[in-house]
Amino acid sequence: MREANVKNMSLVQRISWHLNKGDELDWRGAVPFLLVHVVGICAIFTGISWAAVAMCFFMYYARMFAITGAYHRYFSHRTYKTSRFFQFILAFWGATSAQQGPLWWAAHHRHHHKYSDTDEDVHSVKLRGFWWAHVGWILSKKYNPTNNEVVKDLVKYPEMRWIGRYHGIAPFILATLIFFFGVFLEHTAPALHTNGLQMLSWGFFTSTMALYHGTFSINSLAHLIGKKRFETGDYSKNSLILSLITMGEGWHNNHHRYPYSERQGIYWWEVDMSHYILRVFSWLGLVWDLQLHPKEILMEAKTGKKAAAV
Repeated sequence: MREANVKNMSLVQRISWHLNKGDELDWRGAVPFLLVHVVGICAIFTGISWAAVAMCFFMYYARMFAITGAYHRYFSHRTYKTSRFFQFILAFWGATSAQQGPLWWAAHHRHHHKYSDTDEDVHSVKLRGFWWAHVGWILSKKYNPTNNEVVKDLVKYPEMRWIGRYHGIAPFILATLIFFFGVFLEHTAPALHTNGLQMLSWGFFTSTMALYHGTFSINSLAHLIGKKRFETGDYSKNSLILSLITMGEGWHNNHHRYPYSERQGIYWWEVDMSHYILRVFSWLGLVWDLQLHPKEILMEAKTGKKAAAV
């Protein structure tokens, strides 16, 4: 059963509705999240250099892959296999994004798929409004705990539980390395006009801020803009623009129709950078058994007629 659209409510009604659901915001817990935005915006005051901007873009896309290729396609949906060692690398890499550990991320995402765009969906843009779907739910203490029952296949690994418990270590280490890389460049390549503070501000804080909203756009915009190829019972859509921003996650309607495929684009022109990287990893033997859309789904995409259940 779907609730009344929150977009039709007044501001007072929206606030009352969320409070009744126990969704009040945790402003104290939101301080680190807000601080990332303040420092990320203020990076402009450290100056602009090509080196710092290049680091910003590199760290955005390197960690976007960690979210899409690791947290989403591996930990949430298990669409390919890997070794326990590389599983840890993927988990730690994903944690550098400052979006908590793989257990928390996967648990919430699996819940989303089970209840997509219904009253039980934590971040339905159609039912709860854009702001809540995009960032509001992140700031509510109600959703801080991890439902381990949903991720029993991951909880059994002590290293996964460790990363979940100490998820702040990975971004701290990354920020430290970026700072000292800037110090190194300041002394060895002064022509680049960068330094530790500038590299830290742009390379970590600005890129993390952008990474937050790139990731969150799938929760919000991917259920608002684009085209709908499959009838999935929710509002998921396909968007090339979102796919370029999120390294392939914008083919969201494809994904909701068949979340067991590692590749989210179906046709060659549906750019999916995370898939291309994972294919390279498979050639190197780091991952294997990459799952693709079965022929029934491909036929449904071609004809528009739903095939037998898969």
